[in-house]
Amino acid sequence: MAHHKSAKKRIKTNEKKRINNQAALSKIRTLVKKVHSETDKAQAEVTLKEAVSFLDKAVGKGRMHKNTAARRKSSLTKYVNGLSKA
Repeated sequence: MAHHKSAKKRIKTNEKKRINNQAALSKIRTLVKKVHSETDKAQAEVTLKEAVSFLDKAVGKGRMHKNTAARRKSSLTKYVNGLSKA
């Protein structure tokens, strides 16, 4: 257990950040699944835009490495571009 006041504070702040990071990464997984579940190209493009935006925000906040986000964006874009217009 922590003995110093600053160490006790770090425990609290680390836990808050862990929960926020966990929630953000969960949302990313949800958005990726949402894009892959789309069959209509127009709707998939809207969902893709939302997912890409959230991935960029996650990189900016240090929740995800930029290359990981780039790889996921590329994969999602390939999927959406492969859909036929309906």
